[in-house]
Order: sequence, then structure tokens, then C-alpha cells
Amino acid sequence: MVLLLPAIYATRDVFTYSSRATYYGSDNSHGTPSGTCGYGQFGRTVNDGGVTGVSRLYKNATGCGACYQVRCTSSQYCSKDGVNVVVTDYSEGDNTDFILSSRAYERLARAGTKGAKELFGRDIIDVEYRRVSCHYTGYNLMFKVHEQSKYPNYLALVVIYVAGKNDITAVELCQEDCIH
Repeated sequence: MVLLLPAIYATRDVFTYSSRATYYGSDNSHGTPSGTCGYGQFGRTVNDGGVTGVSRLYKNATGCGACYQVRCTSSQYCSKDGVNVVVTDYSEGDNTDFILSSRAYERLARAGTKGAKELFGRDIIDVEYRRVSCHYTGYNLMFKVHEQSKYPNYLALVVIYVAGKNDITAVELCQEDCIH
């Protein structure tokens, strides 16, 4: 057991992918309510506004709600932990995987330094990232009726508060008396 601990500890800080990130401005530095994932106002404030738009990681909307730990690579300005973000939108940037809310972008910086000012001055930064489990206190999974639903002809659902790090690729609904 003692021999396994260094191996387990060494894998805790492994960031799997390298990329680039940028940010977008919005009211209160939160996300946008018009993201393509269909979250509406939830998409602005989930994860305390630590949200992101992605392109390659969007995966035809199955990437919506995925959580990533992102950190910038400039040790002079960037915190070693980075920031955890939730995918709420499809966005394309200049060879970037992440277009972060300005709130999330600011959290990439080391506290107590001029790091945030430096990062915002660069617009696009080098980052490394990994997929992480989503954690929502008091929630495990929730279905929300989308604002565009038009009873009785059209029902649109949005899956929110998906805990863990798996993608939901399909949902099957049936009436109470449905048999498979």
C-alpha cells in the first residue's frame, strides 16, 4: 500500500490536454442566457458563473454540462489549480478549445498578483485541461422543461445538474403504463 501512494498522488496533478483559451464579456462576468445548450438563465449562473463555450468539445451537444479543470501555463501569473468550468455554449475562437466567461478567466490568475490584468491583456492564452467530475451540492440530476416548449404539441427538456463525468447521449421518455 505504501508503494501505491506515490503513484496515486503523482496522477492527481496530470492535465491531459494542451490548448488555448480566451474569454467573453457579459453582465456581472457571468455566462450568457442564450447559450446553445439551452440552459437559459441557469447557464449564466451555474457553477457561480464559471462557464465556457467550446467547439471541439461540444460533440453535437452531448458535451453540454461537461465539467473541465482548466489552468493557464504561465506560472508567473496563473494559479496552479486553475478553474473548474461547465460547458454551456458552442463557441469558436482562434484555435481555442475554451471561450470562458470573464469570471472564469479571471479565476485562472494567481491571487494577490497582477495576473488577472496580464491575462486579460493577452486575450488568448495557452492552457492545459482535463475532464473532471461535476459536483452540485444538493443535486444529482434534474430535468427542466425548456422555455420554448409549447404545450401540448412540443415538449423540450434540458438535462441539468448532471453529476459525475459521463455524457448523457440519449433520454427515453414514456408514459407511466409504457412497456418495453
